[in-house]
Amino acid sequence: MRESQQFFFLMKDFKYLAAFSIPLMAFLGVSLKGNWVWATPFFAFVCIPLLELIFPVDTKNLKPAEASSKLKLKIFDWLLYLNIPIVFGLVIFALVVVSSNNLEASEFVGLILSVGIVLGVNGINVAHELGHRQSTNERFLGKALLLPSYYMHFYIEHNFGHHLHAATPEDPATARYNQSVYSFWFTSTFRQYVSAWKIQIKLLKKRKLPFLSIQNDMLWYVIFQIAYLITVFSVFGRIGLLFALFSGIIGFVLLETVNYIEHYGLIRLKTKSGRYGRVKEIHSWNSNHVIGRIVLYELTRHSDHHFKTSKKYQILDCHDESPQMPFGYPTSMVLAMIPPLWFGIMNKRVPESMILK
Repeated sequence: MRESQQFFFLMKDFKYLAAFSIPLMAFLGVSLKGNWVWATPFFAFVCIPLLELIFPVDTKNLKPAEASSKLKLKIFDWLLYLNIPIVFGLVIFALVVVSSNNLEASEFVGLILSVGIVLGVNGINVAHELGHRQSTNERFLGKALLLPSYYMHFYIEHNFGHHLHAATPEDPATARYNQSVYSFWFTSTFRQYVSAWKIQIKLLKKRKLPFLSIQNDMLWYVIFQIAYLITVFSVFGRIGLLFALFSGIIGFVLLETVNYIEHYGLIRLKTKSGRYGRVKEIHSWNSNHVIGRIVLYELTRHSDHHFKTSKKYQILDCHDESPQMPFGYPTSMVLAMIPPLWFGIMNKRVPESMILK
């Protein structure tokens, strides 16, 4: 009986293999071309939202013994690591195809969107999880996954900026009440990059190191990303460069869309001392829709992630006091693209005392 229970729980743990369904669709698109190049956008923003409406919401939390058991299983880590060869393999495969075939304009655009979606979901999203790990090797893998999207600065700004300032006007990645996602793409992208440089310079000054230091990570990120583009141009030519450039942009725009829905309109109140109170479960939007939870490695339980940043994705909890999204993150991303519809659904859910205007 005990062995059968262990087998059952092990099979449940493999549910995260579903996160590879998006790159699988992208590989099909790159391989088959034609109308198949649109399979990934259709799957990600039509099929998955429909599945979220069909499948039930799961608010259950793991018991302490179950959480402890899951932390000991390396399968959860390897499911993240497997994204490294998948993401870079897809990018190289796509570059070979677009540079060696006379594709129609629609095929080229479809492949850019397909690879860009994978860079956002299986690239940046996984990089976010690995970037919070204590292991230097895991953080290195996370930074590598940010490379094709030109968002390596995200590691610095997210860990040393966003988690400190989330749900405040000082945070570039917190969307204001009634701010559209299109406006947010620009404000968040540029402010985060500037913030990352400010944080880096502060870290250098704290260590009494000059700007031109081997420990200036932001400088290394610039070098690595430029080297990546030069390499792509040298091997795959102008078409390859355009493909790599625009698919990377799609990747980080997808990230910023997720950032938009994670803290939309929420704000931390100031204490009597004039400082903001600590980040709590109420300062991030939570979603318990199972499909979004699985394909995004539990990113949708974002409230618990901010409450306890060291927790691994497989043991994140749902908090009753967290503001709940009416839909999963994938569906909410689609709704965000239609501002009047988004405002109509979400504005009434933002607590009046927390509105960030």
